[in-house]
Amino acid sequence: MALIHDKLEQVLPKYHENVKNFGKTHGEAVIGQITVGAVLGGQRGMLSLLCDTSLVPADKGLIIRGIPLEQLCDKLPEEVFWLLLTGELPSKAELADLQKDLEARRAIPDNVWKTLDSLPKDTHPMAAFSILIMALERESVFRKRYDEGMKKDDYWHAMLEDSLNLVARVPDLAAAIYRWRYDLGPRIAPKPGLDWAANYAYMMGIPDPDGGFTRLMRLYMTLHTDHEGGNVSAHTSHCVASALSDPYYSVAAGLNGLAGPLHGLANQEVLQWLLDVLEKFGGNPSDAELDKFAHDTLTSGRVIPGYGHAVLRVVDPRFIAFLNFGKKECPNAPVFKLAEQVFNVVPEILKGIQKIKDPWPNVDSISGPRLYHYGVTQTRYYTVLFGVSRAMGLVAQMVMSRAWNEPIERPKSITLDGLKKAAGA
Repeated sequence: MALIHDKLEQVLPKYHENVKNFGKTHGEAVIGQITVGAVLGGQRGMLSLLCDTSLVPADKGLIIRGIPLEQLCDKLPEEVFWLLLTGELPSKAELADLQKDLEARRAIPDNVWKTLDSLPKDTHPMAAFSILIMALERESVFRKRYDEGMKKDDYWHAMLEDSLNLVARVPDLAAAIYRWRYDLGPRIAPKPGLDWAANYAYMMGIPDPDGGFTRLMRLYMTLHTDHEGGNVSAHTSHCVASALSDPYYSVAAGLNGLAGPLHGLANQEVLQWLLDVLEKFGGNPSDAELDKFAHDTLTSGRVIPGYGHAVLRVVDPRFIAFLNFGKKECPNAPVFKLAEQVFNVVPEILKGIQKIKDPWPNVDSISGPRLYHYGVTQTRYYTVLFGVSRAMGLVAQMVMSRAWNEPIERPKSITLDGLKKAAGA
């Protein structure tokens, strides 16, 4: 049995007991207030989900299991996955064991490749990704064992099996979609001995003479693993899994939410805006030219894509991580130089607009330019990369939810007339 199983056998029963006891002693405690504005505003800021894998304080940014993101930028995605599941970073032996376990699980059944080959060539990459994950669902350990009548206390074991299988396979699926969708040649088989993100980069087939793209993929996959429980992809997968749907159903559902332009597609819009700037000025503009272009964008009723965040009120630490990577790896790349220049110019403009609460860049303002520089110019594919990484956070949350026997999610809705009455209107 893999070491991750042994570790969780120690951790999760204690977690279950902690949640259970706290619910008994403090179940009636009031932790927040629901306003009409919150109901009408997409439940923004309403405390309603338990998520121990990560937290995003508005004044700090992403914290994974108590560790600020900036302290994890040199970690492999597998290390962060172990951290998400257990609350601790793995030892060298534990990391090696997890990597060996994931490598042993990555074989893809033939029916999945036949499903990919049967799709129309103009299928959106995210749709293909979701479809292939659903094609894997027939492999679900959780569904099989549930049908056999497993006990509640064993749910997390089966959920973990599916989660490890899924995390092991998503890079292979995503790389195959990339090569199939853009006519880049046959699928590339994984290379034994490479780490999880490095193998993904290898299977995509991007020329990488100095290893820069591989280093970018390691960082990209680490930065996008998790972002607490309330974003669309995490919340959607959490809701679906609460019905005891297996991870294949639940991750596919989360990815379908990630595919929306207000969530995972945002980095495409950022890159297009930057390319429009480069085209208009025939290269990198002066600060004065960029200032005017940004003002013109805002005056026309559009936004500066990649700036502002639903939660954060500081510069996204994921942005800083990519910025530092660019300064080290590709400081003279035009699209990177422009992204850095926008960071120096645009926040000062946005600060002068009263209704804008967060003038700072988020991760989308710089992740696309990094991919573009290394040759991944097919912007419709970018969200698939996001989804490969985010799958780790989604399944980690599912394992923990099943460990404490979280009930089905079932909030109460209200009519507009009922809302008016409740508000005394």
